[in-house]
Amino acid sequence: QVQLVESGGGLVQAGGSLFLSCVVSGRTSSTYAMGWFRQAPGKEREFVATISRSGGTRSADSVKGRFTISRVSTKNTVYLQMNSLKADDTAVYYCAASNFPGLPSKGNEYQYWGQGTQVTVSS
Repeated sequence: QVQLVESGGGLVQAGGSLFLSCVVSGRTSSTYAMGWFRQAPGKEREFVATISRSGGTRSADSVKGRFTISRVSTKNTVYLQMNSLKADDTAVYYCAASNFPGLPSKGNEYQYWGQGTQVTVSS
């Protein structure tokens, strides 16, 4: 069992920045990758970024150059630095953990999910 708790969401103006954190606890030895997903009202959940245990990353085209995922494994924490935020970035952001190696980018490749943190960007 793995538990994830996100924090750092809030209300920001377009062009601003937010820094999300996700603290992981439980049987973390079973996880190989961490990811961020988001879901806006009335829209499907979408992949944002993922990071492997070794530090390799993959991100969605919609956030490349603006969002950066990182992790500090010794602290069991994963982060998402979000810059140049747009109104379209408004969503609930979820942290997730996967038992699969590599860089999974689909929701069904992740087994554990946090409760989500709201990010609202005003235009």
